[in-house]
Amino acid sequence: MPILTAPDGTELAHHVRGDGPPLVVLPGGPMRASRYLGDLGGLAAHRRLHLLDLRGTGDSAPAADPGTYRCDRLVEDVEALRVHLGLERMDLLAHSAGGSLATLYAARYPHRVARLALITAAVRPLGLPATPEDRLAAAELRTGEPWFDKARPALEAWLAGAAEYDDAFTPFFYGRWDAAARSHAAAEPDETNEEACDRYYAGIDAVCDPAGIRAALARLTAAVLVLAGELDGGPRPGLARRTAESFPDAVLAVQPGAGHYPWLDDAEWFLRRVLTFLDGDGDGDGDGDGDGDGDGDRAAR
Repeated sequence: MPILTAPDGTELAHHVRGDGPPLVVLPGGPMRASRYLGDLGGLAAHRRLHLLDLRGTGDSAPAADPGTYRCDRLVEDVEALRVHLGLERMDLLAHSAGGSLATLYAARYPHRVARLALITAAVRPLGLPATPEDRLAAAELRTGEPWFDKARPALEAWLAGAAEYDDAFTPFFYGRWDAAARSHAAAEPDETNEEACDRYYAGIDAVCDPAGIRAALARLTAAVLVLAGELDGGPRPGLARRTAESFPDAVLAVQPGAGHYPWLDDAEWFLRRVLTFLDGDGDGDGDGDGDGDGDGDRAAR
């Protein structure tokens, strides 16, 4: 397991899976150990994945200063990994809350990003968080599920701040609530640093200026893929589209029937879209049109 040292001396681990051109991967959670990503639906058969355990998670050392768990202060850890790997420019993939970190990295180091894939990422530093209304609207798409009647009120109570997280509504995060999804969800508590999770976005709205970040992103020449799950509430496809519009060269792909972990819901669809994008068809749907549906019509922006 390779170890690198962050600028402040924190030792960071990154896990290498597969072979092929390197792809740096940032996990979400926030602050969940990278092992939940697995091999990203088989992507490791085509790319050498470098999955970073953010400080305080997985096999990385905890931060001496807990304030450095905030996502804008993790940017230099990502840059340290690029330097460690000896990459002039890197392909970067980020899931969920990791998309906020990747976006801040791209704004600070636009010349170091070759391609950027944001997977089911609601990018809060751009002023685009998933709202309770988003999540409840997405939940209504699941009314036919056998677990819905118990899950819907539990989700609403949590979003209103009237209750703690309830495992009853965890199925909303998955396109299919099958044995693989249940196993994946059961591992989450042991994989997440709760203190670091609470600090990841703490005060971020006060230190990040969405307009300034968009201005910085104007210097980004890298192609960007924003992939949303059709059933995901954070982000819903409409919010993902607004994220794509924040980048000079970005396209949206919406994975049918997918939730927040699309590589688990349909690995073949996910792999085809992401790999085609990384290999040079900028939109990731294999037809070059940018709408993510493969029918040849560019999506209106």
